[in-house]
Amino acid sequence: MKKIYFSFGLFFSLLLGFSQSSISGTVKDNNNDPLVGANIIVIGHTGKGATTDLDGLFTLSLQSGDYELEFSYTGYRSEKKKISLKKDENLKLNVVLHNEDISLDEVVLVGSRVAARSNTDTPLAVDVLPVKEVTNSGQSSLDKALQYRIPSFNSVQTPVNDATSLLDPYEIRNMGPSRTLILINGKRKNLSSLLYTQTSPGRGETGADISGIPVDAIERIEILRDGASAQYGSDAIAGVMNIILKDDVNDGAATFRSGITGKGDGKMLGVSYNNGSKIFDDAGFINYTIDFSKVAMANRPGTVDAQGEVDTFGADMNVVKNFLSRHPDAGNINASPETAAAKFEVNGALNIADHSKAYFNAAYVSKKVNSFANYRTPYWRPVADYPYLADFFPAPGVPGNYDGYVPTFDGDLDDYNATLGVKTQKNDWNTDASITFGGNSQDYTVFNSHNRSDIKDENGANVYRENSPINFKPGGTVFSHVVGNIDISKVLTEQLSVGFGTEYRSEKFTIVEGDKASWDGSGADSFAGNRPENSGTFTRQNLGGYIDLAYDVNKDFLINGTYRIENYSDFGTASVYKFSSRYKMFEDKFTLRASVSTGFRAPTLHQIYSQKSQYGFSGGIVQVSGLVNNVSPQAKLLGVKKLTAEKSNNFTAGFGFKPSKNFSFTTDFYLINIKDRIVLGNLIDINADNNGDVFFFSNALNTTTSGIDVVASYRNIGLGNGKLNFNLAGNYTLQNEKTNATPKFLGQELIDKTQEHLLFTSRPITKWILGTEYNIGKFGFSLNNTYFGKTTFQQDGIDNNLITEFIPKIVSDLGINYNATEKFSIAFNANNFLNVLPEWKFVALNSAGEAILKDPVAKQFNSNMITFSQRYSQMTYDGYHFSQLGALFNLSFNYKF
Repeated sequence: MKKIYFSFGLFFSLLLGFSQSSISGTVKDNNNDPLVGANIIVIGHTGKGATTDLDGLFTLSLQSGDYELEFSYTGYRSEKKKISLKKDENLKLNVVLHNEDISLDEVVLVGSRVAARSNTDTPLAVDVLPVKEVTNSGQSSLDKALQYRIPSFNSVQTPVNDATSLLDPYEIRNMGPSRTLILINGKRKNLSSLLYTQTSPGRGETGADISGIPVDAIERIEILRDGASAQYGSDAIAGVMNIILKDDVNDGAATFRSGITGKGDGKMLGVSYNNGSKIFDDAGFINYTIDFSKVAMANRPGTVDAQGEVDTFGADMNVVKNFLSRHPDAGNINASPETAAAKFEVNGALNIADHSKAYFNAAYVSKKVNSFANYRTPYWRPVADYPYLADFFPAPGVPGNYDGYVPTFDGDLDDYNATLGVKTQKNDWNTDASITFGGNSQDYTVFNSHNRSDIKDENGANVYRENSPINFKPGGTVFSHVVGNIDISKVLTEQLSVGFGTEYRSEKFTIVEGDKASWDGSGADSFAGNRPENSGTFTRQNLGGYIDLAYDVNKDFLINGTYRIENYSDFGTASVYKFSSRYKMFEDKFTLRASVSTGFRAPTLHQIYSQKSQYGFSGGIVQVSGLVNNVSPQAKLLGVKKLTAEKSNNFTAGFGFKPSKNFSFTTDFYLINIKDRIVLGNLIDINADNNGDVFFFSNALNTTTSGIDVVASYRNIGLGNGKLNFNLAGNYTLQNEKTNATPKFLGQELIDKTQEHLLFTSRPITKWILGTEYNIGKFGFSLNNTYFGKTTFQQDGIDNNLITEFIPKIVSDLGINYNATEKFSIAFNANNFLNVLPEWKFVALNSAGEAILKDPVAKQFNSNMITFSQRYSQMTYDGYHFSQLGALFNLSFNYKF
């Protein structure tokens, strides 16, 4: 590869110098491409070795004599060369390494701070997902594609949107979004500014927005299913997802996507363009992606029960029936919201000296979502109490000229991240220095609403009510961080590798104040704004360092240890460790692996400082409650304790079996114990009249989670003139529960049965994915079946003798790909083509519960409590793990340049 030198390139060259050697040459693959970072070990001589640079070049200084060199690179068969060196001889040696019986998709970078390994050879459980599997899923976003490809990954579909419509909660191993760390090319991605407060799985959590990453920019995804706080710091208790971006300069492509649901709504259109090129006379590369998409609303309202409305609002039955005769769904829009998004991603690198390269990547996402609040029926907001509503929201031809109204919620999201770094090699030391910027902002707008507060001005006139605006700016949230990393590693001997480094991170969280009308009094009806006393900017810094040692006791036995210490400006110091090991047997066909580690997770700034009023439906009534943060004067007055960091103990053990290049099987057991787990509690009644109820975060629980992951693959089975591939992957939860008595506050439990079920039983107890792929000629066929196991809830308002259980279901997806020419292909996906829908039932816990289920009136009453009088009859008010939209059909056209 040619070089280009700028003034700063010359500076680096002079600074780093060029070591002379007795042996020099190249290490390339069988396609004559250089292998970057290949290891050269002098067998029997501790401390002697080298690593290839960006062009596959190496130099090695040795005294005269006879030596045996070993050349190795992950994914390739090692080669040994015997040489004889004379005094002052400069020997030239070029080596070609051939592919091992693993694919490049099996090579993983995540999980170790030293050398890369294959996913059957690593001491850790890692899923490697090539981008082809993501695109073949036919899903509209990355998080939904992972839902149908990785068993331990779950994403929740919520029927009630508000701010949650901008980002669905996701998680690994039932641990919540906050405990999965997201990396882009190995660098930490920023969190979203959204804090989930709805009563659904993921409540009280926040996570990075992976749905905004354009799929066509991705080369592969590595998911480490193990605690990794020692390697990567806070947030990695459940695991790490490393998204590797494309670096291709030869294969550009444009894709047009379209889609529609089986009911004819939810139309989707999208176009993306990915390309790459060499830059500066072949000294580097740049790969870039542009993606635009728009998805129309898809509405699945329920048929509202009149008696439920009477029970909830105390309304007259005749008035209710009259309204429901015109609007059987009570005007409610229970929808997948309308969404428009523009996504940009760039990835590149540039050689700046013989042993140094600069690298960069950047992304920007702009997303706009339009969703709806619950329809305010004329008996929920009666014109007798609010006579001006007939003028605000007129309904000609309806008695009283008023038929209710539906507030809308518009969310505008901007997310960005950018990394700039330099990698160098000097005296076989590998150094990576980088700085990463990232941020996420969400701005909200409420339309078609009003402020109904009875507030008077100095003249005794109403400030709001008939004088209220109908559109509001309730504010929003902003999160940003700056991360600096220095990572250094070296292969010290043929057996010992070392890595160490440091990370500095500065975080900033801003709660943006809403306009006064949005928060004054009761605020905007449906979504009250951020009050000035709840708004502000909050910051913290932390500094951490780690050391990582990997020791190959012999060619079969590996042990790896990592120690990390980290100091936060707001809660102090934490130190954690990790030990992992792997043992290979039967000519490397069978691998045993295990790890034990400690971890920590600092409370996010969102959890520490968020405070606002929130509307919700619970227990058959509409409530207004207050989220009180742990550092507020209100918290101090109530005696609410400040948050501390979570601490965890992780243990994994498993095995990998690969008897041939086409068959592999891995099974892993995991155990995660968390102490002082941070949870968002239920409402606490602080007044006798039940007004002013509050909820807040606390380190309330100690929890234990255990389970088993299974991954099996059998590829390249000859069938006629084609090739057949099978993949089976599953996750089974053995235990997921609290291990301490629930703390009480003012004599009330901080975590009630509703919250416990959200934390421990609201995810499928088991999930399995069976995938089949058949390629023949120009056609490719795929059939994936995803089994979602049982989940249970005990929603607020339901009788204590009942629980709700979502019935296990299998969702089947069909894909057909036709390569019309070498450059043009057509893909058709029929996702959930059997139109399977979420289905739940009541389960009695005892004889009293059985009596309720035998009484149609009592059963209907409880059903109304958890579905808002059947508005959310398909999924209840809490959401579920696959969509209520049913069948979804996608057609895409791809043209390669």
